Amino acid sequence: MTHDNTPTEGHALVYQVHLPLSTKSLTMITQAIRRYRRGVRSRWRKLPDEQVALIVLAVLRHDQRPADLAAAYGVSHHSVRRWVRQTITTLAAMAPRLDRVLTHTARTSSEDPLLFDGTCLPVHRPSGRAERRLWCGKHKAHHLRVLTLTDHHGRLLWISAAAGARTHEATQAKRLRLPTRLRRHDLAVICDRIHTRLDDQPENPTVITGRRGNRHHPSPPPNTA
Repeated sequence: MTHDNTPTEGHALVYQVHLPLSTKSLTMITQAIRRYRRGVRSRWRKLPDEQVALIVLAVLRHDQRPADLAAAYGVSHHSVRRWVRQTITTLAAMAPRLDRVLTHTARTSSEDPLLFDGTCLPVHRPSGRAERRLWCGKHKAHHLRVLTLTDHHGRLLWISAAAGARTHEATQAKRLRLPTRLRRHDLAVICDRIHTRLDDQPENPTVITGRRGNRHHPSPPPNTA
């Protein structure tokens, strides 16, 4: 059985999208695709690695539909989806682990506290059980949440695996055993008040948060100097 992919109207309509990409981003994605092909010993693809990298970035950065890109490049939309999954898997394997980041930070700049926070990433509405797991009550939409660790200048050092936004941010941090790992490397982090009870040893704190004033512990007066 043969398939005729010729459009019924006669010609396929293709439009271009302007992507604000740097050469470094395109090179990194291309190297990730080549690394994956070497790992699985894939010696041939219908498109060069540079074009595959552009397609993947168009899906990830501009939210282009794989079917539209597949029609423009003359490939199957299943191939486009597979390239995106392979690139994400390869980039996730290249990301530094938390213990290695803390070890390097303790060796280079152990006196400055780090910054710890979570951020939500919007996603399309899923189906099935994932719909409840990805629902974010704060934004009233479906999101994935990742935890980030930066230095005091705001440079990203580490990012966690994405989890459903229904899981509380403090619960994700507790599952990482963050205070224990920080104490092991003599480090501290600054985060918001949502992590007030994250530190398991208040007498030797490694998680610095703000605190609401109450009648037993009033807030200090503002500095008017």
